[in-house]
Amino acid sequence: MSISLPKSIATWRRQLIGTFSNNATEIPQWELELAKGDDVGHFGPESAVWAVHGSMTPIIAGIRALLLQALHPGAMAGVHDFSDYRSDPLGRLAGTIRWIFTVTYGDTHAAKAGSDWVLRLHERVHGTYVDADDVEQPYSANDPEIARWVHLAFTDAFLSSHQRYGASIPGGPDAYVAEWAVAGELMGIPNPTRSEDELRKQMASYDAQLRSSEYVQEALRFLRRPPLPRNQRFGYRVLFAGAVASLEPKHRELLGLKAPHIGPVPVPMRFPVKLVLGVIRLGLGPMGPSERSARERIARVTGGV
Repeated sequence: MSISLPKSIATWRRQLIGTFSNNATEIPQWELELAKGDDVGHFGPESAVWAVHGSMTPIIAGIRALLLQALHPGAMAGVHDFSDYRSDPLGRLAGTIRWIFTVTYGDTHAAKAGSDWVLRLHERVHGTYVDADDVEQPYSANDPEIARWVHLAFTDAFLSSHQRYGASIPGGPDAYVAEWAVAGELMGIPNPTRSEDELRKQMASYDAQLRSSEYVQEALRFLRRPPLPRNQRFGYRVLFAGAVASLEPKHRELLGLKAPHIGPVPVPMRFPVKLVLGVIRLGLGPMGPSERSARERIARVTGGV
């Protein structure tokens, strides 16, 4: 006997799934095709990457990553000049999710093909920007140093968000950074960071290049209030506040943000963030289609071992 959900909950769940799938009415074909392939992939069910990316913390990590990436004027210029995040935010989100999950859950061929597809899209993303010293510089999305900052921001955001709001990581933080270095290599980044300490040092080496700008503030205004369904807005405000709280003070200051507080007292964000993430987990279900497809492939190629 099937149990029907109240209409309001069913609507919320449908809209929640739509937020992460660009309002697809059924499971996207690319997720189903992750069941194809001839090897386990770069990672597996016991990996640190699966533990982090299969949790709910990537939702808040995505916000933090975008805030961090925006501080590099070369990366932000590319977003401002070429991204359609303002007119098609769900499409932009779905494209990013597709690449992350293809590398995470696909076989090695799918991971490379997905990354090559992104690199080809980036070939047209080039122009000029004004650096932190007010000097005009050329930029290209595939420039190794800009790409490195984007990779560092992603890695830091996913790791830091999980450390603060998630469960334990198999092998610890170093295992996650070392495993996700594969994504950096696939995106053409020479010698990507492979430990938490190295991650922090490489990020600090960019400090002098980071700056705020009108482009950054424009993106920040969008990130504060993206066009989400009404029933998702309160939860998003909690997640945005949690992402801001997780930032290093120097990055918050550059962005012109403050950690959540009531008067002089900081607001602990761990409980409200985990509560919102738990509600989202109930809406999305315990396992996503990408992981389910990956498990089918792995069972097939390993004989169920």
